[in-house]
Amino acid sequence: MATEIIKVPDIGTSDKVTVVEVSVKVGDVIAEDDTLIVLETDKASMDVPAPMAGKVTKLKIAEGDEIGEGDEILYLEVEKAEAGNASSDSDNASTAPAQKSAEKAEAAPEAPAASGAVKPIEVPDIGTTEAVEIIEVHVSVGDIIAADDAIVTLETDKASMEVPAPEGGEVVSVKVKVGDSVSLGDQLIEIRAAGGSAPAESKPAAPEKAEKAAEPEVPAAAKKVHAPAIVTGDDDELIRPSKPVHAGPAVRLLARELGVDLAQVRGSGPRERILKEDLTAFVKKKMREPERVSAGAGIPAVPDQDFSKFGSIEVKEMGRIQQLTAANMARNWLNIPHVTQFDEADVTDLESFRNSLKPQMEKRGVKISPLAFLVKACAAALHEFPNFNVSLMADGKHIVQKHYVNIGIAVDTPNGLIVPVIKDADKKSIWQIAEEIIDFAQRGRKGQIKSNEMQGGCFTISSLGGLGGTAFTPIVNAPEVAILGVSKNQVKPFWTGKEFVPRTFTPLSLSYDHRAVNGADAAKFTTYVCEALTDLRRILL
Repeated sequence: MATEIIKVPDIGTSDKVTVVEVSVKVGDVIAEDDTLIVLETDKASMDVPAPMAGKVTKLKIAEGDEIGEGDEILYLEVEKAEAGNASSDSDNASTAPAQKSAEKAEAAPEAPAASGAVKPIEVPDIGTTEAVEIIEVHVSVGDIIAADDAIVTLETDKASMEVPAPEGGEVVSVKVKVGDSVSLGDQLIEIRAAGGSAPAESKPAAPEKAEKAAEPEVPAAAKKVHAPAIVTGDDDELIRPSKPVHAGPAVRLLARELGVDLAQVRGSGPRERILKEDLTAFVKKKMREPERVSAGAGIPAVPDQDFSKFGSIEVKEMGRIQQLTAANMARNWLNIPHVTQFDEADVTDLESFRNSLKPQMEKRGVKISPLAFLVKACAAALHEFPNFNVSLMADGKHIVQKHYVNIGIAVDTPNGLIVPVIKDADKKSIWQIAEEIIDFAQRGRKGQIKSNEMQGGCFTISSLGGLGGTAFTPIVNAPEVAILGVSKNQVKPFWTGKEFVPRTFTPLSLSYDHRAVNGADAAKFTTYVCEALTDLRRILL
């Protein structure tokens, strides 16, 4: 084994550049061409890849350091044979950019265009003879651009670079588009020069100008020459960024592979530079977010509007529970053919019985709400009508018949609507059900309901009895096939056959999935629930 000192290669400038990212650490075993560090200037960022494989034994730099050509990056433990070969390759690679710069400086440029003349702008020397892809076009016909304004952004597997305008003027035509591959000498645009007159004869380019033209050429490692990655400012979530972002070529490549629009990723690096960790965190967050269902069955999404032109507004982010609820409701409404059966239960005797239990409630410290009786009645109804205790399978050919009875109850919390589930409701007493309802309500307001407590439901009850209303159409909570909506009790005259007497009625709204349940069964179900609430003794039969 031998230890090789890996140094900064020729990066096309004698100025010091900033280390914005260190991609390896001591102990890492790396392969040839793995990124070691990312350097950045005001105009470019570049990956410096490993010239050989080996194990990192010592780091000589840190993020934020200013370094230049020849400065030590790290110590690499390598095989002896590979170390010898790498040294030879390094010598050859380091001279390549200098030779190209010299050749370019010797070549006399075209005479500058006369005022008003149309001049083609071509791809300059970009450090490689291979065709590279255009990932962004920054100008369009009619634009007035200045010297050094970016025309296009080119990108290889290892680097990206902006091609600046050599002079100012009006863009007359654009010869390329995103996705095209171009190489040295290919025409990008045509401009009408901003001013000046044509000289009598061509003059050689000044050394400074030649140096500036050669600046985009950046060998990133001892064995290979790579172009720099140019990054402009701006930030904020595609396969290519929808607007300029601050990120290195390795991050850009990974984003394209993952299908992420970097314009939506918030950078945590220097000057809000997007690091690999930022991209990874963004993808994880997106994977955990609820599926957005804004349209379905060919229905276009509702476009956003500029409401500020009508008055003062404030844009607020929806909470996670609100987002989940919105996504689930939209999906359920689009996929389930809903029908709602309306009925009303005479609960006069039930309310009288419930009020008679107040001494026991105070003694036990448990208040029995009408919802507890509804849960018990619905649990009995699911036994009587098992076709309501099913779920449809995705193949459209099978159903799952459940032999347990779990009742979900919709609970309104400060963070949004949640549906905790009372397990084995058919086996529990009214007192036990009442205790669970109170517990869910209290913990729901504090955000303490666990996810597993909101799973496994067979049927849902959504009670608005304490708020008001006469009826509504609740949305089925898939994969369940029915949900019971409960509205506010009403005292109405009831004809006994001899006279009208006041009776208390609870309005019921049963929404059901018409693929699993037909209308006759829905009517029988609500009738059974109404009879059970009218006379609780029926539940004992």
